[in-house]
Amino acid sequence: MSNSIEIPFSTTLLVRDTCLCLHVQRAARALARLFDDALRPAGLTNGQFSLMMSLNRPEPPPMGPVAALLAMDQTTLTAALKPLQRKGWVSVMENPKDRRGRLLVLTSEGKAVLAKALPIWKSTHATLDSTLPEGGPARLRQDLQAVSGMTAEVPKSSRSPRRLRQSATAE
Repeated sequence: MSNSIEIPFSTTLLVRDTCLCLHVQRAARALARLFDDALRPAGLTNGQFSLMMSLNRPEPPPMGPVAALLAMDQTTLTAALKPLQRKGWVSVMENPKDRRGRLLVLTSEGKAVLAKALPIWKSTHATLDSTLPEGGPARLRQDLQAVSGMTAEVPKSSRSPRRLRQSATAE
């Protein structure tokens, strides 16, 4: 006699059809493959393109704001920077205002790679945007930003579905 709990297959189908996390993960993987394939001739992945573009600023940014923009912790950012540093596209330097901190610098070689990748990104993005229904790209970005902001503002200890629903409806 087994004491295992059986979850009905109908529940599996419900999760498959309604889980926002699953749908966003699937879409993210599909988009990542699309942009990875497109950016390959420039020698970049989509993640490297986003990271390097986040460094394209008038002044070299510290690690913290870049990590926050990319929604990653600093350890993950450090690991993502390593291959870009080895290629000479990014430099990490000591922050002269706070010797404990680091500033991220896009090198001239890195800027050249971005300049090569940017038309590819624009073309790929235009094609993707044209496949979405009227108003779709702007609405999709707005909805994704709302989800990102909503989950970022909720303390980890209170990220229950009920509390997320309550905070979303309170706005």
